[in-house]
Amino acid sequence: MQCRDFAYTLPEHLIAQHPAPTRSESRLLHLDRDSGSLADHRFRGLPALLRAGDLLVFNDTRVVLARLFGRKDSGGRVEMLLERVLDTHAALVQIRASKPSRPGTRIALEGKNGTCPLEATVKTVSHSSDQDPVYQDGFYEVEFSAPAYEVLEAIGHTPLPPYIGRPAEPADRHRYQTIYACRPGSVAAPTAGLHFDAALVTALQRRGVAMGYLTLHIGAGTFRPPRVERVEAHRMHREPVEIGEPLCRLVADTRRRGGRVVAVGTTSVRALEAASSAGLLQPFRGDTELFIYPGHRFRSVDALVTNFHLSGSTLLMLVCAFAGRERVLAAYQHAVQTGYRFYSYGDAMFIDDHAL
Repeated sequence: MQCRDFAYTLPEHLIAQHPAPTRSESRLLHLDRDSGSLADHRFRGLPALLRAGDLLVFNDTRVVLARLFGRKDSGGRVEMLLERVLDTHAALVQIRASKPSRPGTRIALEGKNGTCPLEATVKTVSHSSDQDPVYQDGFYEVEFSAPAYEVLEAIGHTPLPPYIGRPAEPADRHRYQTIYACRPGSVAAPTAGLHFDAALVTALQRRGVAMGYLTLHIGAGTFRPPRVERVEAHRMHREPVEIGEPLCRLVADTRRRGGRVVAVGTTSVRALEAASSAGLLQPFRGDTELFIYPGHRFRSVDALVTNFHLSGSTLLMLVCAFAGRERVLAAYQHAVQTGYRFYSYGDAMFIDDHAL
């Protein structure tokens, strides 16, 4: 299986640069993975596509203000993007600068209105490793002069994805965050959840749809395309996951009632499947590097709400594993032809099977 088999052509004007004015007013493409049929909806119409007794599983991670700016002692400008917090003051980051940073390099951090007394010191330079794929080229361990999360909250910027070609705006701090986000740790939003607002949640509850939560903190590696030709040769970055006993009980109860487990976003799929490796969903706390591509046997997910993903990305491969490569790429072609908006601030798909 070749990575190029998951490529498609997207006109640049369809890459959403801003969110829809109202979260649930975004468009929703319904794909029946059994027949391949497609139907166009608004996201606010999702309750009509679900059934009483279904369970929506959300990723409650919260995006941190993970982008920082500063200058080296030499005067060179630096941009830092958090990968994960390692300890109270320590973090793993990507550093973009004109020259590589070395251990001992001190970086004076910039506040919202210029200089500030905070700084970061480069401790180690991480190298790529087949044994530990989170430590890839371009990652550095740094130590902040204050607790890491306090630094980010004080002077950090919203880490908009690279395909959004504008600086973060004040509104992004709210809109690049789900309304149920509560556990800080991600450097990217679980974007399928961005379409849910309070009115839609109320409508889903009235429909009899249950809701459960897990946590997967999304790392910067989510935007890294495979660097290999064969899909099977790709190694996924590690991301921390936590699934508690309450969600496991909800999933078991849903199955007993004949309801469907509907994952909201590929991160929810990845977490559920990682915690179901023994065949039954169990409480899980730890890192996962599970790579889901066609041929994967799904154990915990019956339906999926997801955004449109980058050409050739591991996220698109996951969706193809769930619904079939040909049907998913045909759905993407329909979305392009009918003007759907793509990627993080774009529109969404709902994938299920009428036979279930």
